[in-house]
Amino acid sequence: MAGFGLPNFGQLTEAFKKAQQIQQDAAKLQEELDAMELEGTSSCGRASVWLSGNQQPLKVRLDPALLAEGAPATEAATLDALKAAYELSTGTMKQRMEELTGGLNLNLPGIG
Repeated sequence: MAGFGLPNFGQLTEAFKKAQQIQQDAAKLQEELDAMELEGTSSCGRASVWLSGNQQPLKVRLDPALLAEGAPATEAATLDALKAAYELSTGTMKQRMEELTGGLNLNLPGIG
């Protein structure tokens, strides 16, 4: 069959083994990301938002002095903290996924 540009059986077997390992590692990574608590803080330092590694909201902390400044200041600081937490969470997820899949080579001859 190699004459038809298809990969040999050994290459396919190895690819399937790698795929199974990635699937197992991905499940473990999902659990790790769910357990993370990543804090994003506003630039003023008076609002914090925590997200999991999977961007699930966990908690919010607002300085009472910020609340006393009124809704516009509180909303702006909260949004700032949320953006910081989201950036940290998505960056962490991306980094961990790259670590997980870094050695995987799916460019098998004759496929794709």
